Amino acid sequence: MDIKDITPDLLVYLQWGFLKLNATILFTWLVMGLIALVSHLLTRNLTSGVDIPRSQGVLEAIILGLRSQIEDIMPGRGESFLPFLGTLFLFIAVTNVLAVVPGFIPPTASLSTTVALALCVLATVVLRGVSAHGPIGYLKLYAKPSPMLLPFNVIGEFSRTLALAVRLFGNVMSGTKIVAILLAIAPLFFPIVMNILGLLTGLLQAYIFAILAAVYIASATSDPPQKRNIDPKE
Repeated sequence: MDIKDITPDLLVYLQWGFLKLNATILFTWLVMGLIALVSHLLTRNLTSGVDIPRSQGVLEAIILGLRSQIEDIMPGRGESFLPFLGTLFLFIAVTNVLAVVPGFIPPTASLSTTVALALCVLATVVLRGVSAHGPIGYLKLYAKPSPMLLPFNVIGEFSRTLALAVRLFGNVMSGTKIVAILLAIAPLFFPIVMNILGLLTGLLQAYIFAILAAVYIASATSDPPQKRNIDPKE
């Protein structure tokens, strides 16, 4: 297996000097453009009342489901985090689902993409944590329950961000390669089965990433007693 088969970052289509258009950038923009186009088409003629279009009903069901899941993790604050967490979920879900399309290379199979998504979560955790507790109060959270644990808590903050990125990258990359190998071995049997399995695992990975991001943000913005109740490390 070539190194270009492991990460789409090394699959370069065009290059101008030090600027490169690789598969990760190309398919990331394609997914963002597709989501923006579909969102525009679904929301341009929204109506109220009981008799609504089927597409609007599906859209409302997705939004209500996401808001319900977020609200269960951070009661009373799900509405404010819905745009960020919902965008994360939709981007990862659409990317992973499109992986079953021949020729499409999922950007989430690149570590650079998953690290970028995890850094967005880390930035949100810090900014909303500072907003909720103030700069000094937020820094004090890392010194609890003892100042001796300050360096370990800081390392833990970065390690769980790294784990968030590596988990998504590893699952998507390994799944893509396994499907390619099985298709090469038995091209007449495995395509349907593996495509269905790929759809399920892709949606599951998007759900896990969004839920873990919500848990991390909730742990940084909750009061200390609530934080202890929802900390995933416990």
